[in-house]
Amino acid sequence: MKRLMIQIVKFGIVGGLSFCIDYGILWLLTELFGVWYLLSACISFTVSVIFNYVASMRHVFRAREGLSAGKQFIIFVGLSIVGLGLNELGMYLMVDTVQMHYMVAKILVTAVVMIFNFVTRKIFLEEHNATQKNAERQ
Repeated sequence: MKRLMIQIVKFGIVGGLSFCIDYGILWLLTELFGVWYLLSACISFTVSVIFNYVASMRHVFRAREGLSAGKQFIIFVGLSIVGLGLNELGMYLMVDTVQMHYMVAKILVTAVVMIFNFVTRKIFLEEHNATQKNAERQ
């Protein structure tokens, strides 16, 4: 259980940095460059996913043996596309339906997508005993 908690903390740190990248680019594109908020959200999410992949596979998850880096990336991107869909749907519903400010909506949507990301990456990308092996790497 302690190992899982350490992994969750590391995931939270990587996710927090990814969120800062995502949120910052969203604000920059929308406010300073006048890009439509859903396009800005898509671009910012994509940039943060690239950072998140590198940091997650280096510091949070231990890849399954026999799973090439290319396959890992394809799975990661596939899961991220589903996360992007959740992100865009959540943003649309909260902004256009509920009339919530897009920056507030982004925080709420990120919480949901973050849980989805952790669970699915753990299931599809991580070696079965990886939590234990991650702790041994420290």
